[in-house]
Amino acid sequence: MASTLAISNALHHIVNHGLTTQRFTLRPFQRADLDAFTAYRADPKVAKYQSWSDYSYSDAVALFENMDYAQFGAAETWFQLAIVSAASAETPATLVGDLALHFIDEQQMEIGFTIAPEYQGQQVAFEAVSALLDYLFVEVDKHRVIAITDTQNLASCRLLEKLGFRREAHYVKNIFFKGAWGDEYLYAMLREDYIAP
Repeated sequence: MASTLAISNALHHIVNHGLTTQRFTLRPFQRADLDAFTAYRADPKVAKYQSWSDYSYSDAVALFENMDYAQFGAAETWFQLAIVSAASAETPATLVGDLALHFIDEQQMEIGFTIAPEYQGQQVAFEAVSALLDYLFVEVDKHRVIAITDTQNLASCRLLEKLGFRREAHYVKNIFFKGAWGDEYLYAMLREDYIAP
């Protein structure tokens, strides 16, 4: 088990430096991200399985201003991390999606992911969530990570299963969602599942 200081340093590292994958950087949101963030969240295909129907720039600003990254890692807090493509000589860095992190308590996390439509089907979520899981289990020593998804969101279910999550629950008509009762799956992974002997 990592020391408290090591975990604290790892939590601050992601806020100050982000996480880097082969193609992306996962980092705290910046105000400059909000136009692109609003654009993909307002897309009906993206909003279909999300808690919102309409998404405006003022919604994005409110979310951004309510996130205090100085509190990153505190129990009972939610944060979004931007998934940003690497810049090259030909193309600037581009916001391609985001990750949601809910610090349930000291040892458990809930995660979510949203990818802009033009980047879906390109393994963006797989690469980003893989890096996030490595960070959560290896760097900050979390015990359990969960994800909850609509049972009809087959792409999300496939991704979580490909990542090695176990489907632990099927909640039947547990959420009144966009005018109808819906079902959800709860997926989970333990640190011991991730760090195989």
